Amino acid sequence: MKNEEHFASVYDYLMEDAPYDRWLEYTTVFLPAGSRVLDLACGTCTFTIMLQEAGFNASGTDLSQDMLTIGEEKIRERKLEIPLYRQDMRELTGFNNLDGITLFCDGLNYLLTEEDVQQAFKKAYSALKPGGILLFDVHSLFKMNTIFNDQMYGENGEDISYIWFCTPGREPDSVEHSLTFFLKTHTGLYERKDEEQFQRTFPPEIYKTWLQEAGFSKVEITGDFGRREPLETDERIFIKAEKNSRNSSDGREI
Repeated sequence: MKNEEHFASVYDYLMEDAPYDRWLEYTTVFLPAGSRVLDLACGTCTFTIMLQEAGFNASGTDLSQDMLTIGEEKIRERKLEIPLYRQDMRELTGFNNLDGITLFCDGLNYLLTEEDVQQAFKKAYSALKPGGILLFDVHSLFKMNTIFNDQMYGENGEDISYIWFCTPGREPDSVEHSLTFFLKTHTGLYERKDEEQFQRTFPPEIYKTWLQEAGFSKVEITGDFGRREPLETDERIFIKAEKNSRNSSDGREI
């Protein structure tokens, strides 16, 4: 079993306490039901399914085929129709005139270079209609450099146990996640699997600059799922960006 495969198989277990309801609430502030919404880095599609069931016309993309395979199974179980695509957010293609794009659960933080983030913003901009909305969250600098700074986490479950080490990455404001899973097999014995994940974040004002350079306007940076100004100790930063309306012949937004 490849690392990608076993990580996909335990992803929903690791995400049991993820704030999906609050991500959905944040989304509905800016996008009405019926909107065409693409869920980038959709993983196993838990949030994509929630979008569809909340009345959105949802679709999803992810880089991992194993994640998408699990997502497809969950979609079939609910008798829904949600198109899924294996795509890299830096090379997003085939989408246009979307009302909204969501990218939650620090999915953007898996892009490790400035150029990669900027390219993802450009692709998202191209896929949106004028006035379309991009919504995403990222790890804060505080979380990256304090909470993830040489920390260890773990859980001992009946079928799955894991140990999770966080160490500073090579790049500024980055982290290396080293995870060891012990998965119970049909024999009752446990099989060990190792996984490494790398993430990096940037200052909120840098994200704002890159979004504006990609063509976005009305960039809003908030904390607590959009409810207030961000605090230095916030773990997540929320960013909403709107695609410029059509421009006049002299380049002014109208």
